[in-house]
Amino acid sequence: MPQQTPETMKAAVRAATARLAEAGVASPDVDAVVLAAHAGGTSVSDVRAAMILGGPAPEGLEALVGQRAQRVPLQHLTGRAPFRHLELEVGPGVFVPRPETEDVAGFAIDAARAARESSGREPVVVDLCTGSGAIALAIADELPGAVVHAVELSPLAHAWAERNVAATGLPVTLEIGDATTAFGDLEGLVDVVVSNPPYIPTDQVPVDPEVRDHDPEIALYGGSVDGLAIPVAVAARAAELLRPGGVLVMEHADVQGVSLPAALRRSGSWRDVEDRTDATGRPRACVAVRV
Repeated sequence: MPQQTPETMKAAVRAATARLAEAGVASPDVDAVVLAAHAGGTSVSDVRAAMILGGPAPEGLEALVGQRAQRVPLQHLTGRAPFRHLELEVGPGVFVPRPETEDVAGFAIDAARAARESSGREPVVVDLCTGSGAIALAIADELPGAVVHAVELSPLAHAWAERNVAATGLPVTLEIGDATTAFGDLEGLVDVVVSNPPYIPTDQVPVDPEVRDHDPEIALYGGSVDGLAIPVAVAARAAELLRPGGVLVMEHADVQGVSLPAALRRSGSWRDVEDRTDATGRPRACVAVRV
């Protein structure tokens, strides 16, 4: 029998892209290349070079593409998620960090840097509802010397955060527990509280299968029809933790750019409440100063 010619990288990636596009994946070309790199244990740049210069397709790519076509999150298949300057470990049981949350982390980093400059000491930062640890680790990475604490309620997500703290070696003090009662020893001592709490309204089930079927519900839904019950409770705890003049940075849904700031103003704990947009121009985070 004649020997079968191995499929080339270019042909395999093209076929993968077509299959993912047919399945409704938002970025089929990018995902196909990332999966090829993961299957081959190489880099995206190496895959692109092999597509131009010629090279065989890696074994296992077709199986990975099949799972992605069933809308298993790309990050669950690779086990990795980029976040600012870091690459984090993620998988089932933890919310996959999104690009828009990188902007939220940036707002918190700016606030912590300003606190350092005004006080002349290292800022104390708390991340409530840390999930994979993404925001807390980004702060520790980009603001060396900052004293960073983080808490997560879900044992599964906390386990992923522990792995990321260990893998990066960054100085984040991680606890498991309820964000609305955490860090009793830090009350009135914190310079910046940042949070990406559950905020999806309970009657708005996400459309994307990657979110709806794979992100844990505990990380998604905000506990009320307007999605603000949990964010407002977390903000109340932030008010107890912050020094007067300390800053809260809280992510929210793009439909909550008016409602969350209004809720914070009504509480009486905050001044200079403003809403900020992400890189796409959508309302993304509320920033407020503790009275």
